[in-house]
Amino acid sequence: MNFFQRMCLYSMVFLLGISCKKSSQNNGTTTAPIVVPPVTPTSDVNCWVTSGNKSNLLSKQSAVITFSSNASSLPTIIVDSTATYQTVDGFGYTLTQGSTYVINQLTSYAKSTLLNELFGNGESSIGVSYLRIGIGATDLSSTVYTYNDLPIGQTDVNQTSFSLANDLADLIPLLKEIIAINPNIKILATPWSAPSWMKSNNSSIGGSLQPQYYDAYAKYFVKYIQGMKAQGITIDAITPQNEPLNPYNNPSLVMTAAEQASFIKNSLGPALVAASISTKIIAYDHNCDRADYPLDVLNDATARQYVDGAAFHLYAGDITALSQVHNAYPSKNVYFTEQYTASSGSFDGDLKWHLKNVVIGSMRNWSRVALEWNLANDPSFGPHTSGGCNTCLGALTIGSGLAVKNVAYYIIAQASKFVPAGSVRIASNNYGSLQTVAFLRPDGKKVLVVLNENTSSQDFAIKYKDMWATTSLQAGSVATYVW
Repeated sequence: MNFFQRMCLYSMVFLLGISCKKSSQNNGTTTAPIVVPPVTPTSDVNCWVTSGNKSNLLSKQSAVITFSSNASSLPTIIVDSTATYQTVDGFGYTLTQGSTYVINQLTSYAKSTLLNELFGNGESSIGVSYLRIGIGATDLSSTVYTYNDLPIGQTDVNQTSFSLANDLADLIPLLKEIIAINPNIKILATPWSAPSWMKSNNSSIGGSLQPQYYDAYAKYFVKYIQGMKAQGITIDAITPQNEPLNPYNNPSLVMTAAEQASFIKNSLGPALVAASISTKIIAYDHNCDRADYPLDVLNDATARQYVDGAAFHLYAGDITALSQVHNAYPSKNVYFTEQYTASSGSFDGDLKWHLKNVVIGSMRNWSRVALEWNLANDPSFGPHTSGGCNTCLGALTIGSGLAVKNVAYYIIAQASKFVPAGSVRIASNNYGSLQTVAFLRPDGKKVLVVLNENTSSQDFAIKYKDMWATTSLQAGSVATYVW
């Protein structure tokens, strides 16, 4: 190193020492400012909203909602997890044969993506945990069929010709895919009609089950449950007949309360017991205007021992009919199993009515499930049988390789995504235009579903354990709060 290079090096060391010395003196002229990053406020409560005007569609909100010990003067929803009611079995839809047909038209990738969204438990899933299916054809099937159809004049009381073949193309394979995603999903199975040869009019429409075939029909149920089990599908519950007071659908069968009680106590119940089948029997499965029907079945002491409870629809009557049955027989369960959205309906109107009645209303009246009607159909509201519903709008419209989400998707998703099976309903109050229901989940989190029926936004407070959190909800919107 030459002299010039050494002098440069000494100068740099000298200057560096002076710089460090000045910095250590902290005289305000050379110290770099300390930058403190802003504190991002965290929310105690997460919130997802669907709005009648579609500005939010199961959208997670960014607003910060925190609990404070400062009492609020706003309208207040009080949630009390020490007051508990029924355990929830799940939220979902009827998976008709027509639904499975259109879903199976999707590409393998599109179908897998859709099924995981519907039945998975990931962030992008809605966690559907309960399905209702037809025992044989429903009115939203491609054709009318049972599992033992025979030429006119023939009978088969021993069910030797029983076969699930008609469901091996679409329903059973799709159910297997769903169960692979959610092995704990519960399935309720319901017949729209017995085989015609058992009926008084030998037709798929109307008529009644002839008493001489009660035992044969009980064997039909046993064969069905065992056959589905052999396919890896557990049937958690059955109802003896869909809409037993409706003779007009295709298929359909009329079964009075007295007939149903007789069939259950003399044939169906004993047949399931003899076959060591634990599948529940749920009575009725029709409208809320006839609470006397399931009560008549339950009033029969012999039938009652085989019956788990009663199922309801709401095309007539009031949702409080569920509480009427619960109050008469508190040890029995009630279920809300069907309500359809019509192709002529409006998104905002159906969102409000169904959230108020099907989700919030049924749960506040002791239901263990809340089910919308058909999961999926095509853009023409098919497939359906001749005389079947041609205005039923599925939760999904499937066509041209795409699945479009309709209002029933969001009606169920606002609960199913956040309230898993095993959750327990807890106390919450309604306040003016705010309709509510609350749950305690198995993981300890609380869930509050709130519907604002008003035509204007509503500010309100949520009170839990002497803590208040304030929030606001748009007109005609539903919010699910989780903390």
